[in-house]
Amino acid sequence: MRRSSDLKLNFRWQSVIDLKQNIENIGGQLLIEKGDPKTIIQSLLEEYSFDALYAPKESGTEEIQEEMNIITLFIKRKADVHFYAQTTLFHEDDIPWPIGKLPDIFTQFRKENEKQTEVRNLFESPQDLSSSISVSKNFDFSNLGINDVQPEEKSVLNFQGGETKAWERLNYYMWETDQLKEYKDTRNGLLGESYSSKFSPWLALGCSSAKSIFYQVMKYEKERKKNQSTYWMVFELIWRDYFHFVLKKFGSQLFQKDGIKGSEADWKWDLELFEKWMNGVTGVPFIDANMRELNVSGFMSNRGRQNVASFLVKDLGLDWRMGAWYFEHQLIDHDVASNWSNWAYVAGVGNDPRENRYFNILSQAKKYDAKGGYIRYWIPELKEIEGFNIHKVALMKETELERIESFIPEIYLKPIVDMGKWEY
Repeated sequence: MRRSSDLKLNFRWQSVIDLKQNIENIGGQLLIEKGDPKTIIQSLLEEYSFDALYAPKESGTEEIQEEMNIITLFIKRKADVHFYAQTTLFHEDDIPWPIGKLPDIFTQFRKENEKQTEVRNLFESPQDLSSSISVSKNFDFSNLGINDVQPEEKSVLNFQGGETKAWERLNYYMWETDQLKEYKDTRNGLLGESYSSKFSPWLALGCSSAKSIFYQVMKYEKERKKNQSTYWMVFELIWRDYFHFVLKKFGSQLFQKDGIKGSEADWKWDLELFEKWMNGVTGVPFIDANMRELNVSGFMSNRGRQNVASFLVKDLGLDWRMGAWYFEHQLIDHDVASNWSNWAYVAGVGNDPRENRYFNILSQAKKYDAKGGYIRYWIPELKEIEGFNIHKVALMKETELERIESFIPEIYLKPIVDMGKWEY
């Protein structure tokens, strides 16, 4: 299976096309090529003898290796390379520690940066690129292997890639509907487009930046309201920063079985169990509903991600990297640092001061979907079950099931785990 789903690839391609159009609108050109980056840049360098390359600096280990390959290429040609750190809210040169001394606990990182690290100013966007050199290249769009798929109508939001759509979403969420003022109270929601900002897909691809969101929040606080919700929006951006710096510190160690802690764990690889989790047929409604949403929309709530990850690792005993890989494949907002660090965090091999973090799935469902609306939306075959019982079909008494048992898929009567351990 390739590394990206059709939905993820399509969102990325939409973002590229939007960037191309925005550059052309101010007289510039976006050259699109398909192939190995080093080979393509080497060919362009030989043909046009560029003096320098300017590019964003990434956090991922594979991306860093590509950067090193390009640097080597430009050094041989006696040309300059300038990489700019623009992925994070705080610049890595401004945080209180060198990357190698980064604290292993997020709280220390957050508190110290909140006290002493300023967010750098935004770069000004160019207004006119008409004086730039035009490159005569015709790109064949017909052989990209990208299918024009769209999220299903049931999806929480009709995500469309690109900077234009990113700003539309930000303006709608913050300014037109004023939803930011309630973010802290709603951010753990499951249904609807308004429970959280949904900025992450555009943030992951650089269609918007952490700094641009931060300065919009600062503007909102000045013009509308400063409260716990505006603070929490920035808090989440700092979490994202932290995971990017963790990846820079530990590199490929983050992707190993034992994570950054190096403590051995007895993970197993069971493809049959994994496929049931992946396809949303575990028999645990809260898990299956979240996985169904992921599979048809490329998105899942933060609350859902924590629960399905805990279930895969702690209840099924599967190697956490199987889940992290599948998220990388499916999520349109996949961010290598955030995704893999969060999975390591839940698995207990990442930056988590609490040992053996565990999610009681029924307790979580009771707290965040007590009436079962989320389950009815994504698993309509259970819609006849009333109230919270929809979350624990297998634990219902026989007398309660008599009326509806014939309509219930067998997997929900016999889930792949004993749900009795979650009774409370």
